Amino acid sequence: MKKISNSTKGARVSLGRGLKKSIPLYILLFPSAVLLFCFAYLPMYGLIIAFKDYSPALGIMGSPWVGFKHFIKFFNSYQFALTLKNTLSISLYGIIVGFPLPIALALLCNQIRNQKFKKVFQVTTYLPHFISTMVMCGLILIFLSPSSGIIANFFRLFGVELPNFMASVSAFKHVYVWSDIWQHLGWDSIIYLAALSAIDPTYYEAATIDGASTMQKIRYIDIPLILSTAMILLILRAGGILSVGFEKVLLLQNTQNSMGSEIISTYVYKVGMQSFQYSLSTAIGLFNTVVNLAVLLVVNWFSKKTTDTGLI
Repeated sequence: MKKISNSTKGARVSLGRGLKKSIPLYILLFPSAVLLFCFAYLPMYGLIIAFKDYSPALGIMGSPWVGFKHFIKFFNSYQFALTLKNTLSISLYGIIVGFPLPIALALLCNQIRNQKFKKVFQVTTYLPHFISTMVMCGLILIFLSPSSGIIANFFRLFGVELPNFMASVSAFKHVYVWSDIWQHLGWDSIIYLAALSAIDPTYYEAATIDGASTMQKIRYIDIPLILSTAMILLILRAGGILSVGFEKVLLLQNTQNSMGSEIISTYVYKVGMQSFQYSLSTAIGLFNTVVNLAVLLVVNWFSKKTTDTGLI
């Protein structure tokens, strides 16, 4: 018993010393923790209005309980299938196309030996990330205008008349996804470049001695060693599968393409902020969050089973 008590006492002493050394770090962390608690956790109290017929006059606690009424109303509405299909199609399209391209760009940039050209190349690919969403949407509308757009005028020189892409239901997801990739491709590749830079150079030296080509080094060294990083980012991206960018979709949306651009987040905005159906909009948002969490857990479980890499 003395040995156990002494070891326990020693662990407490070392823990106390560690806490004392970390006090400045906890002080720095405290304001961020308070902000996170106030703006991320306290508002979760309002989720109960999804199960009530909320009235601002009665307040949250005074409003009557209705159970799953608003969830059932959303599931039975004609907007449920439409918004879910559009959200999933845009999100999955973005993952399928947007996930491997930053990896390919990082691998390409890692092979550039001229340092000046490499810096220019990196800056050129990073810059679009810093364009605001509103400016980006304005550029898209200007470029794709069928009457005065740069692209339309270029093709008109060859006698080709382009259709109005922003009025096309089927073209909306292509415009959204590829413009998003162009804007964020370089920025998303940074973390892969960091992972590549952390690879031990002796692997490349040994591969060179063995006569490996550049493509063989990429296949057998680069890709396997950044796979864990790629899986973590894929899990995080899959966890937001129903969280397609609200601002960009809303700014590019019009009456002609609404059947292809109405997603869950824009529908929540219209129901809650324009129609003042607060309980229904909260129920839809809660459904969105639960599905995202479920997908995140499933993808994380699958990643742990296959690659032994996961968030938890």
